[in-house]
Amino acid sequence: MSLIPSFFGNNRRNSVFDPFSLDVWDPFKDFQSSSSLSRENSAIVNARVDWRETPEAHVFKADLPGLKKEEVKVEIEEDSVLKISGERHVEKEDKNDTWHRVERSSGQFSRRFRLPENVKMDQVKAAMENGVLTVTVPKAETKKADVKSIQISG
Repeated sequence: MSLIPSFFGNNRRNSVFDPFSLDVWDPFKDFQSSSSLSRENSAIVNARVDWRETPEAHVFKADLPGLKKEEVKVEIEEDSVLKISGERHVEKEDKNDTWHRVERSSGQFSRRFRLPENVKMDQVKAAMENGVLTVTVPKAETKKADVKSIQISG
């Protein structure tokens, strides 16, 4: 059975691709770790971050669905490392519930980014809206090198 959908009509059941209908094989599904980091690692993987640079700033956008701003920390470490961290809590279980699938990760997450030298660390701003954290790190104006003309004798 192919995991690649057919867009050209070969699949008579359904010609529309639905990415959520596929059960993809996970090679790490049965991996058991004696470390307590195994739960944490799954949450770290799910903290997706985009980093783009504009002429004015470095902009980080992190998808943190279901988290409140109180559950997320944004810090500057060692004057040059941006750290985004937090914790996603497990839902309370009711003994009468039957779970069919658990895919949403829980636990702590932490992402670190070494920032370039040309940023204003004292003007970093963070905002969270609809589960998306946006961190803006303004750039310092780069001083253009002074060019001094030297007369050539001869």
